Amino acid sequence: MKYIIGFILIVSVLWASEKPQLARLHYSGGGDWYNDQDIIPNITKYLNETINTDFSTIESVVKPSESSLFEYPFIFMTGHGNVSFSDKEAENLREYLVRGGFFYVDDDYGMDKSFRSEIKKIFPEKELVELPASHEIFHCFFSFPKGLPKIHKHDEKRSQAFAMFDENGRMLLLYTYESNISDGWSNVHDDPETIREQAFKFGANLFYYVITQ
Repeated sequence: MKYIIGFILIVSVLWASEKPQLARLHYSGGGDWYNDQDIIPNITKYLNETINTDFSTIESVVKPSESSLFEYPFIFMTGHGNVSFSDKEAENLREYLVRGGFFYVDDDYGMDKSFRSEIKKIFPEKELVELPASHEIFHCFFSFPKGLPKIHKHDEKRSQAFAMFDENGRMLLLYTYESNISDGWSNVHDDPETIREQAFKFGANLFYYVITQ
C-alpha cells in the first residue's frame, strides 16, 4: 500500500503544478535511446482521450543517474542496441522503483541481451517473470485474450511480456519482447490501422493497470 501511495503522491505533486510528463530514459551503452521521437506525444494524447488522464504531450528526457528521475511517475526505454547502467545509475533506478515509480521497457529489436544483463544490476535478487495471457494487465481496460499483441514480426517469435514485482505484488517494471508495442505508437512505420489500434489499446491497459494496481 505504501508504494501505491508513493506513486499517487508523485502524480499528485506534478498535477498540482503542471501537467505530469512521461520521461524517456537516456541510457548509455550505444543503443538508440531516442528512437521514434513521436512515441510519447502520441501515446499521451491517446491516453488523455481514452482513459481520461491529463498527461503533457511533451516528452521529457532523463538520465538514470539524475535526481530529476524522481519527478516522473513513469519512465520509458526503448532502442535497438546495447544498454549499460553504471553502479550509480542502477542504484538510482532501484531507489526510484522502490519508492513507487514505474519503468516500461520495449525492445525495439536488439537490446534484449544487454537489457537482461543490466537489469540484474538494479535487482540482482529478482527475476523477470513472464506474464500469462490471464494476467490482469491484458484485461483491465481493453481485452487481449491471447495476451500481448504482436505489432512487428522481427524474428517472428511469439510476443512476450515480462515483469518484476516487489514483495507486496506491485509491478515495478514491464518488459515487452518480440512485440514492439511502442513502434505502433509512432507514425513513422506505416503500420496498418488495425495493428496501431492494438498497440494503443495495450498502452491504455498498461497505464490503467499501473495507476490502479
